[in-house]
Amino acid sequence: MGEAPRINIVEFTVSELSAALRRTVEDSYGYVRVRGEVSGFRGAHGSGHAYFALKDEGARIEAVIWKSVFGRMRIKPEEGLEVIATGRLTTYPGRSTYQIVIESLEPSGIGALMALLEERKRKLSAEGLFDDARKQLLPFLPSLIGVITSPTGAVIRDILHRLTERFPRRVMVWPVRVQGDGSAEQVAAAIHGFNALPVAGPIPRPDLLIVARGGGSLEDLWSFNDEIVVRAAAASVIPLISAVGHETDITLIDFAADRRAPTPTAAAEMAVPVRCELVADIEALGRRSRIGWSRSLEARRTELRACIRAWPAPDVLLGVPRQRMDAAAERLPRALKANAQIHLTHYSRTAVRLTPHMLRTRLVRDADRVRELSARHERAARTLAQRRRERLSVLAARLQVGLRTNRDVHRQRILRDRERLGTLLGRAGRATMAVIERRAAMVSRAGGVLGALSYQGVLARGFALVRDPDGQPVRTAAAVPSGMRLDIEFADGHLAAVAEPPPPPGADSAAPTEEPGPAKPRAGRPRGDPGQGNLFGH
Repeated sequence: MGEAPRINIVEFTVSELSAALRRTVEDSYGYVRVRGEVSGFRGAHGSGHAYFALKDEGARIEAVIWKSVFGRMRIKPEEGLEVIATGRLTTYPGRSTYQIVIESLEPSGIGALMALLEERKRKLSAEGLFDDARKQLLPFLPSLIGVITSPTGAVIRDILHRLTERFPRRVMVWPVRVQGDGSAEQVAAAIHGFNALPVAGPIPRPDLLIVARGGGSLEDLWSFNDEIVVRAAAASVIPLISAVGHETDITLIDFAADRRAPTPTAAAEMAVPVRCELVADIEALGRRSRIGWSRSLEARRTELRACIRAWPAPDVLLGVPRQRMDAAAERLPRALKANAQIHLTHYSRTAVRLTPHMLRTRLVRDADRVRELSARHERAARTLAQRRRERLSVLAARLQVGLRTNRDVHRQRILRDRERLGTLLGRAGRATMAVIERRAAMVSRAGGVLGALSYQGVLARGFALVRDPDGQPVRTAAAVPSGMRLDIEFADGHLAAVAEPPPPPGADSAAPTEEPGPAKPRAGRPRGDPGQGNLFGH
């Protein structure tokens, strides 16, 4: 008899039991905060989700971060990092394990942040992002300065005030968030945006960038330790000054920037020189230039006077040239006559050779040569035309053969594709019928599960459901006052009843009060027996 009650235990499928366990875990715990060390993290999965585990000295729990949450996280999981994770506890029926679906992640204390900062610093330094060789020189006097900071803080006012005092320059502000979720992405996007501006475009491109933020804790400045910000600063073509925090605050962008300023005000001092000092230097250089020019001019005058005194007299300089000119003037008439005689002799010789007979002979010879060249040209043209016609005939024959071959190939391909299409249509029909049959079986199984879990199935086994006047189920007798109207639902319908007070002790043998109503106990079952009766009739 001890085994008999177990026959009536409700049967569960594996899926139903897993679903029931999942509801129990999620209802009992809901949101939890778990401290542990990240283990088994190898980066985001190809789908964008992240899978790893949280462990401590004595236990381990699987963890998952969905793609939509992972992209918004300010602190990403890293192997060996001790974190505090907040999320929902649930189960994974595929492996019958429980896991935490993480919705937020934060380091466990300043020590974990510093360890993560040092690890990230070593990684980026190994890639060469902090090398001094790749840092650029700052422009001496930039015409336009781009400032990346919050537009509502005191930082931008300090920078503008300091620039006005030293050397007024045009400033272009790119407003960003400097703390909280999304701030790192906004700072990196601002650096890339300034670098993407064309040099001669409608929006001028800055000659210098300043990334500035006021002081704060390590968590407040953590956005400037993000890899995307550091890589954006290292890749900037425009020289960049990092002015994050106070003098004692160190962030990773300070190592990647071309210059680091201890404060935003110091960044403005690095960006431009002092105008009054430049004016004084220019005036001093101008005075020195004028004095040097005067001294040089006086020295040249002295040298010129010395050269004039050393020069000989004009008669001494021009004596020999005058004699040469007089001798040439005496030889010039004789030279002109001799030259004219030479040209006359040459002309006479040429005139003797130019006779009419010689000219006619030259014309006849040239005419014969022209006729010979014309005949050669006609023969060459006919030969070239013949070759072109032969070549065109060969190409036309090859084209006809190629067209016939191509037509046959395409005809064969169309026949093969038609056969393949028929085969695929047959396979598609069979696959469609198979899918419909599987879906019908799934619907049938789901209907069976629904019937097993529905309370109507319980009512069909002989139980009843009692509801109060508001239609809410009644779970305990103490919750039913005397005289309350009740609705009792059986498997085949509903009955109305009125609650009566329990009889006093010792009145079990007394006759019950003649009170009409459908709530009387059924005959054949003892009043105090809440079970299913004795199967052996005792």
